[in-house]
Amino acid sequence: MKIAVVTDNQKTISAHFERAQFYLVFTVENDKITGQELRLKANDSHAAGREPGISNLHFTDPHSVVTHTSMVGTIIDCDVLLARGMDRAAYAGLQIRSIRPIITTIRDVQAAVDAYLAGDIIDHPERLH
Repeated sequence: MKIAVVTDNQKTISAHFERAQFYLVFTVENDKITGQELRLKANDSHAAGREPGISNLHFTDPHSVVTHTSMVGTIIDCDVLLARGMDRAAYAGLQIRSIRPIITTIRDVQAAVDAYLAGDIIDHPERLH
């Protein structure tokens, strides 16, 4: 299993998925972290990175299925993404790619990963915009 966390400094979870600079990706085996790597995160503009056939949908429309292709491509091998905020289209785009997005109130990267592994993390979809 791989857990991606959006971050700018490798210590705290970024407040907004789309604006974060990096993914900190944890490899987990038997509920223990066995590896960690920093990946550069591509950042989409409102017109870039969309799937063919949905380019006319508004980026912030909660009913659209905009998938933020270039931002997600870097973590396509991950099972979970932890963030402190994101728009509804990004959340749906992750789900479409079988990456479970979790919006947490936990700021510390390690504390959030530990909470996820312990089954104690709470998803806060009310923080979507």
